[in-house]
Amino acid sequence: MTETEHYDTIVVGAGSTGSVLAARLSENPSRRVLLLEAGPDHRTLDEFPPELRQARSMAASFPGHPRSWNFVGELAPGRTYPLARGKVVGGSSAINGTYFIRGRPADFDAWAANGNDLWSWDQVLPFFRKCERDADIADEVHGQDGPMPVVRPRPDQLRPVSRAFTVSCRALGHPDDPDKNAPGRNGVGPIPRNCVDGVRVNTAVAYLTPARDRENLTVQGDTEVRRVLFEGTRAVGVEAQRAGERVTYRGDEVILCAGGIKSPHLLMLSGIGPADELRRHGIDVVRDLPGVGRNVRDHPSVTVHFRVKDDGEPLPDDFMTFQTCLNHTAPGSEIDGDLQITCGAASFGQMIQAVSGTTGRRNRLPSYLKRPRETLRALRRIPLRVVIAQARMQDNLMLLCSLDAENSTGTISLASADPAEPPRIALNYLSDPTDLPRLAANVRTAVEILRSPEFRALKVRRVAPTDRDLASDEALHNWIRANLGTALHTVNSVAMGPASDPDAVVDQRCRVHGVAGLRVVDISIVPRVRRGPAATAVMIGERMAALIDDEH
Repeated sequence: MTETEHYDTIVVGAGSTGSVLAARLSENPSRRVLLLEAGPDHRTLDEFPPELRQARSMAASFPGHPRSWNFVGELAPGRTYPLARGKVVGGSSAINGTYFIRGRPADFDAWAANGNDLWSWDQVLPFFRKCERDADIADEVHGQDGPMPVVRPRPDQLRPVSRAFTVSCRALGHPDDPDKNAPGRNGVGPIPRNCVDGVRVNTAVAYLTPARDRENLTVQGDTEVRRVLFEGTRAVGVEAQRAGERVTYRGDEVILCAGGIKSPHLLMLSGIGPADELRRHGIDVVRDLPGVGRNVRDHPSVTVHFRVKDDGEPLPDDFMTFQTCLNHTAPGSEIDGDLQITCGAASFGQMIQAVSGTTGRRNRLPSYLKRPRETLRALRRIPLRVVIAQARMQDNLMLLCSLDAENSTGTISLASADPAEPPRIALNYLSDPTDLPRLAANVRTAVEILRSPEFRALKVRRVAPTDRDLASDEALHNWIRANLGTALHTVNSVAMGPASDPDAVVDQRCRVHGVAGLRVVDISIVPRVRRGPAATAVMIGERMAALIDDEH
């Protein structure tokens, strides 16, 4: 095993938070920062593969793509499903749909009420503003000078289905919501996106590329961290795999930014987690923290499929796949804005078509056929019925119906003490009895939208659910269980809270309870957040960099 030089701070994971944190910490020239990423390191935007550069492409989310971890999890008993997470500098911000919407102010005030007063809305708003370069709105709530571009589709850029969706929602009584990042609003409106002229601007491009010339910042790709190293209860470095060789990196502080799935996995591999589980796998216990990988939250979703006669072909170069969405509240729900319907303005087949060339021009060939062996290997881990169902639906347009304030919780646990073995992921969707009726109400709202005059004018044909699936609540519930999907918003797997909370893993400065020199800084610490966590993940990096600087 080879040992390398010593650093002040080792950041593990160059994703949506890690790239931000490393770049900000390295602004202090006296701090030596090492950023380790399991996937490849692309130094500039031009070095990223075309399907990662182009915001309209979701090709990297298809099983088997080399820039994804290709996790597989159980959404509910018997419902195994692929879980794409970015394995490249930029992390999931390099492969996602560039949806850049903040959590609601009440979400952060709830964090503060649970003993995390440094994360109230008033505390985090300056860091949302700091990260943003909003091209559309300039006021005291939005930032204009940050690294991350934020744009919304203009009315003239909306596809026919996006326009029909917006008008239909208004006709059903939902208000306009022209600014999804403003506090206290629900309704239908354009989706803020972190892309420019159809190009996905991930956090590595936005934050790391401008910082590359700093002598105190080292970015190392293709380096997969296996575990954190301890002397007693103090973290002193990490063990990693690089070019087939075991290497160790020493540092005064280790910060895990590996995301909602890998961060709890790395903690458990390192001896931090539920003691009984660690011992069962032969791992020495450094700290018994039962909350690691427990009470995991994620947004369950289901897709309403449809076709129209005119969907506005061909797709323009700067096309945004997800242009509009509706945020609303389920009937009788105590949680405001717990439902979301996102209108997909292109079919899944169009989203995963191969992209080539410097302009990102689309080919007709599906991207997964470029790497058949890897694709088949990944698909073998997914039930055949799921693969067939998705293949049959790939030419449909979609309304993505998600439950953004689920009460069900799941687990992430060890499958093996071998770091190469992925963790077991059981999200336990719909286990709380309040969740399924609310998700069903969202599906019925989506179906009602498709029945509007605007969609009838497009010669809409609903493919799923069928009228038979909608005939009763029981039938609809059965259809949802059989077609359950995920929003890929895994949080609360390394819960933040005071030491008095038995489920808390880190304090509000993200320091792991009971050990020294180790923090976890990413969306795994998030107790709960409505809407997508991408913007929140970037904010967390900004906020923690400021808190760490204050400590020093």
